[in-house]
Amino acid sequence: MPAFVSRLKQRLLRQDFSAIELVVLGGMLVAAAFWLSWQFVRPAPPSHIVMSTGPAGGAYQYFAERYRDALAREGITLELRPSTGAVENLQRLKTDPEVDLAFVQGGIIDEPDSEDLASLGTQYLEPVWVFYRGTPGLERLVQLKGKRIAVGRPGSGTLLFSLQILSASGFQPNDPHLVHLGGDEAVDALRRGRVDALLAVGAPQAPLIARLLAEPGLQLLDFAQAEGYARRFPHLETLRLPRATLDLAQDRPPRDQHLLAATANLVARADLHPAVVALLLKHSQEIHGKPGLLQGANQFPAPRDHGLPLHGAAKRFYENGAPLLQRYLPFWLATLIDRMLVLLLPLIGVALPLFRILPGLYRWRMESRVYRWYGELKLLEHHLEEEALPLAPALGAELLERLSRIETEASRRKLPLAFSKDMYTLREHIQLVRRRISGALEPNPSK
Repeated sequence: MPAFVSRLKQRLLRQDFSAIELVVLGGMLVAAAFWLSWQFVRPAPPSHIVMSTGPAGGAYQYFAERYRDALAREGITLELRPSTGAVENLQRLKTDPEVDLAFVQGGIIDEPDSEDLASLGTQYLEPVWVFYRGTPGLERLVQLKGKRIAVGRPGSGTLLFSLQILSASGFQPNDPHLVHLGGDEAVDALRRGRVDALLAVGAPQAPLIARLLAEPGLQLLDFAQAEGYARRFPHLETLRLPRATLDLAQDRPPRDQHLLAATANLVARADLHPAVVALLLKHSQEIHGKPGLLQGANQFPAPRDHGLPLHGAAKRFYENGAPLLQRYLPFWLATLIDRMLVLLLPLIGVALPLFRILPGLYRWRMESRVYRWYGELKLLEHHLEEEALPLAPALGAELLERLSRIETEASRRKLPLAFSKDMYTLREHIQLVRRRISGALEPNPSK
């Protein structure tokens, strides 16, 4: 190898290459271009990611399991880690480097310039449901004053949401009637009469909400002041649950119900692989895009919450849809081709032009070996024309010797068969010059 490098340096200085050396040199240039391109190739997407979910029976857990099953079909393991809710999810994203993804309720975080977290968009709306026992027809939270109300577990988005709207309704945060219970414990307490009302936040598809909506004897508070709450808290939206939506035969609810809702947003670390982000949103359309009790078809996912910056890959997804390759190919193959496309750049930008130039360069080098001798032959002929005739015998002998040396060196030069005709033509021209020199040595017959 060192000998080859030394020889190559000499050839570079003389600009004289064999066909094999030209190919090797071209291959080295292409390899260098590939190496440079590889520095810009994104790493392969991870095969294992971690998602912080929520309590059992909640909407976060319910939807996370659907994501887990969808990603498993793509060869990605989604590990689910239950939590108390949105507040703990956000804390984990901030402090636990193992957690990549989580559901976070709108209004909990307001960091539009965050560098460590990014939003993948709103996946669905989370209504606040206020269930109570007693006389139907309550329309204001203040009507529950003095009653024991389960407002959610510590660390949950439900607790934060409940205290927010209850404080705006005249309740004190330290009101002894506000019981920090949530999930199945709160439902059991309501059934047993240990609490009189319950605030729950979640999509109607969540098992816990579905059970409460089907529970006999429970009333659903109608947020008649929903518009006022939404004006006061911009992260909240108003919804309407039409009459008899839950049960046409029983006419439940017996009239239109007004609801308040927060956005449920998928939040990820800012460095989550773009291909995984696109894949998540692709399946999000399947999971959250169907029409339901409180939404129309293809209403979600959508970039509706602005508490965090939108992930770059998510922004491209909402503007252009799923990446072209992911629409038609398995995820692993789509990401492989996407990464390899970067490596095609040196092939297009370096290899193709190089291999188009190499044949011409090779031909030029082969022909230049012959043209070099033509240069010397022309110089010798020019010398002959400047001398007075007839030539002196010593000068004539010198010119013939130079001509013989040109012929000898040219004959020793090895050329490929395709260039042999150029060598034969050179020899004919050498003979022509030799005859001129020999003729100039003879006496001039006109004198």
